[in-house]
Amino acid sequence: MHLSKSLARHLRGAFDGDNWTAVGFHDKLADVNWKQATTRLGDHNTIAAIVYHVGYYFMGITSVLRGGPLEIRDKYSFDHPPITDEDDWQKLLEDTYAHVVTFTNLVEAMPDERLTEVFVDEKYGTYFRNLTGVLEHSFYHLGQISLLKKLIHQHEAA
Repeated sequence: MHLSKSLARHLRGAFDGDNWTAVGFHDKLADVNWKQATTRLGDHNTIAAIVYHVGYYFMGITSVLRGGPLEIRDKYSFDHPPITDEDDWQKLLEDTYAHVVTFTNLVEAMPDERLTEVFVDEKYGTYFRNLTGVLEHSFYHLGQISLLKKLIHQHEAA
């Protein structure tokens, strides 16, 4: 298997649950409603903010994979549009999942030789470093979502 195809498979697995942990964004978020997604517990990010944040990086790096500039900035990565009802929440999920599909299709089509090339600027390392970073980032935030979801359910039950 080519490394690019393998990376794309692992990235998809973070969302569809076909991975070593058997946990994915789709299943973890399937029963989260907009009120739960926007519930803030203490100073933690909301589930909605985390979902937006993850999608933001997929969207931003997609631009680079298509030959464009890296225009995303960390300071804006949690600035999601307002979520005031279930339609807003579902739109955020749909947009995020669409970014992931586009991204993984581009990764899958990438020649393996490109993985060792510099990603935008030498300070960011290689394409491989950034693609595996997006995968690690996704699982990190999936873990946060899992914990927040449990805490929100406990809060609702109290």
